[in-house]
Parts: sequence; structure tokens; C-alpha cells
Amino acid sequence: MPGIHETRRARLATLVAGRGADAALITRLVNVRYLSGLASSNAALLVHADGTAVLATDGRYAGTAARVCPELECVVDRDTAGALGARVKGRLAFEAHGVTVEAHRTLADKLDHAELVPLGRAVEKLRTVKDEEEIALLREACAITDRAFDAVLPFIRPGRTEREVAIVLERSMVDLGAERPAFASIVASGPNGAIPHHVPANRPIESGDFVTMDFGALYAGYHADMTRTVAVGPAVGHLREIYDLVAAAQRAGVEAATVRATAKDADAAARDVIAAAGYADEFPHGLGHGVGLEIHEAPLLGQDKTGKLMDRVPITVEPGVYLAGRGGVRIEDTLVVRTDGAELLTKTTKELLVI
Repeated sequence: MPGIHETRRARLATLVAGRGADAALITRLVNVRYLSGLASSNAALLVHADGTAVLATDGRYAGTAARVCPELECVVDRDTAGALGARVKGRLAFEAHGVTVEAHRTLADKLDHAELVPLGRAVEKLRTVKDEEEIALLREACAITDRAFDAVLPFIRPGRTEREVAIVLERSMVDLGAERPAFASIVASGPNGAIPHHVPANRPIESGDFVTMDFGALYAGYHADMTRTVAVGPAVGHLREIYDLVAAAQRAGVEAATVRATAKDADAAARDVIAAAGYADEFPHGLGHGVGLEIHEAPLLGQDKTGKLMDRVPITVEPGVYLAGRGGVRIEDTLVVRTDGAELLTKTTKELLVI
């Protein structure tokens, strides 16, 4: 993405200047990556109010930094924050939400003529609205996720364990081009479907089970997130009705994900469908969340959340109903809020599949 990181740093520099700081010290690794392109386990970035920037990393990543972001001066030092902070005289804004008390003390001790002031979640706010280049990467991550779902369906049958299905699902994502799974995949069968974040176990799938799979591919640093619930054997009885209810709620949530919609109202559009059917207490989590370089980003969609959706904001819409001891249903898509309507990035059918 030539030039895109310079543009992002310029946007941050404007915020830094507006807050009366001389520079911002970026130490959250995901934010360093967003602003420089460097993915590493040890890096920091100093962005001055005039837009100039300096990167710091250790010797393990110096060669990568030279290749990925040659336009940046790179300081090679294991103490990345201290090496950059020592260069500043004046007000130095820092990411307080990502710095421990001990790290703050260590950094403050290394500063000579600088005053530490909180930056807030400025970079996270910049990351909320995605570049089209980012959306293209998310689109590919979701396409891999769709294909992995198709690949795992023939493997699902009575006798297979949840863990076996999860392993095949995650291997398929990697085989199809993912760096790795975007998060630990959820495969919940039968009564385990009533646990929203169930960890796949050695429970064998049985005929008549509903199986919920929540998973996603990581591609070029960007996270996909999709959930589908399928039936193994005859899809009859109460859970079939629950499936139709959740599908209707999910459609309502997607339709409500529009520019200028509030996070609370988007959540309510889906939640009201479920509540009207008498299952308000069985939908215990928020409607969704932002996705990007992290699997959970701003904005969060929920009953107590604030803020409005904007153009080019990727989110998930994932209502569910969970019946203790019996099972559950969740349906989730990743989509991008657009001025002309939501762009679905996960495209697998939401019709109930019986396998």
C-alpha cells in the first residue's frame, strides 16, 4: 500500500498538534503496524506534530523495517520506547491504555526534558474508518473464510468430534491462503451450542444436533469473522424455529447497519425481533463489533454502546439465542457499512443447511 502509511501518519500528526503535544509515542504494536506497515513483536513509532516520524525496533526486525518502510529513519534498540522518548523535548503524548504502570515509570525515568501526556485512543479512532485498501484485504480474508466453510462441510457427520471439526476448519483456512485463523475457532454441537464461546471438546456430534461454527481467516493482518449453524440429520423441532428467529433478527441487524445509525439502534433492530418472540434473556451479548487489524475493534454494537456508524466501517452482525441444556443458534456476517447499503463480505448462505 504505497503512500498509505504516510497518509495515516499525517492524520495522526494533525491530531497531535491539535492536542498541544510536540510528538506522539506509539507503542501498541497493532498501531505501529497501522502507521508504518511493520509487523513485529518489539517496535515503537514516534510521530512529530509536523508529520515527521521515526521508527524503533530491535535487530531481529531491522532488515524487515528497511524493506517494509524505507522512508522512515529506523533506530535499532531493544528499548524502543526509551530510545524514541529520549529524543523529545516538550510534551510527549503516549498510549496510556497500552502502557503498564511499570513501563510508564521506566519511560519517565529516561526522559530529560519531556512531559508525558495521555494521547487517548487516537490511533484506534483513526483505524475505525477503513481505507479501501484495508477493505480489499478484509474482503479476501472473508472469501477464504467462505471457502473454508465449504471445505469442512463434507467432514461433518455423526461421530466426528467438535475438536476434529475445528482442526479441519482451521487447516482449511491455512491451505486456502490464510496466515492463520483469526482467533480460536468455536465448534459447538448439541447442548454445547448454548455456550456462546464454547471451546471445542471431544464430544462426538450426534444425529439431530445443531452445530455452531464461529471462525475466520487472518489475511495480511486483517481478521474475518463468520458464524454459521448447521443441522446434522433432520432439522425439526424447537431449534428449527429458533434458527428461523435468529435468521430474521440477523437480517434486521444487517438492514439497520447504515451510515449515521447509532450503535444502540443497530443492536435494537435485531434484539427487538428476538425479544418479541420471548427470548430476550437468551440473547446475552451485543450485536457485533468492528473488525480489522484486531478481531475486536471499535465500534461496539450493544444496548449500552454509544456513537454512530460511518461509511467504510467494517462490523459484524451476530445475534444468537442460547437455550441451556438444549443448544443454540448464532448467525454472523462481516460487512462494511456503506452510504448505499451494507456490503456483505461473508457470502455463505444463511439458509439452514442439513448435512
